[in-house]
Amino acid sequence: MRTAFFHTLFELAGQDERLNLIVGDLGFGVVEPFAKQFPTRFLNAGVAEQNMTGIAAGMALSGKLVFTYSIANFPTLRCLEQIRNDVCYHRANVKLVAVGGGFAYGSLGMTHHATEDLAIMRALPELVVVAPGDPVEVEYATRAIAAYDGPCYLRLGRAGEPRFHESHIPFQLGRALTVREGTDVTLISTGDLLGTAMEAAEVLAKDKIGVRVLSMHTVKPLDLEAILQAARETGAIATLEEHSVVGGLGGAVAEVLAEYDEFRVPFRRLGLPSAFSKWVGRQEYLRDRHGLSRAGVVESVRQLLKASRRDRGCQ
Repeated sequence: MRTAFFHTLFELAGQDERLNLIVGDLGFGVVEPFAKQFPTRFLNAGVAEQNMTGIAAGMALSGKLVFTYSIANFPTLRCLEQIRNDVCYHRANVKLVAVGGGFAYGSLGMTHHATEDLAIMRALPELVVVAPGDPVEVEYATRAIAAYDGPCYLRLGRAGEPRFHESHIPFQLGRALTVREGTDVTLISTGDLLGTAMEAAEVLAKDKIGVRVLSMHTVKPLDLEAILQAARETGAIATLEEHSVVGGLGGAVAEVLAEYDEFRVPFRRLGLPSAFSKWVGRQEYLRDRHGLSRAGVVESVRQLLKASRRDRGCQ
């Protein structure tokens, strides 16, 4: 994902002289080509994310298109006041990019676990919140937020994520992508757990369970129609995110389902508890410990469908 982002950003910078990049003293292996090619449009703000965000807001308000970039929760939580007051309040054309969402930097401990960012960013007025599912979505998302006039948050994985789309997809901010069709249950994923959703769907298909997989790459604004269509056409819905179940994708979808009385459907949020992880280790290990591996998702979906059938039998 990181490579796809910088490849696209580099291309966009060659087309738009307004585009600037500010980083928080990291990522030199991937940012150096940008800095070398566009030295007057690159700034390393140092380990000072508040300054990085304030500078970006000032530049944007003077007509620039500014991307900020840092690891995990540092470009979000550390400078939340600047994002809220300087960027969002003024609707500044700043694109906040966080690499390593969820447990991507899991071995570095809870300071590098970005597990509350979607909820917090989603609550800020004017901010578009995007978490692409694979490198193809990253490319399209980068182009989309660059073209969007206003503040955006782009949450990326780290590196090595597989591709699940062909080279062309009908990507639009605020519109989910249907990656797999099915009628028994809908898995709505955000971020790079799309791969886990697809793997789980393959396993469940062997038991004749048809899984619709939606990549909800835009958490705000949310695709209401895709959610309601899933409620009409499939027997249950589960959300899947490498994020706390409080306030993220699961909370957003639950809000929609709760407000539309005509669409009552069994529902489950698959994500992280509202707690700091007790474990430290590689991303795959931490996902497994929290039930977000392929096996964990398959078991959660089976339990959801079992409860759904039990409830229908009681009516």
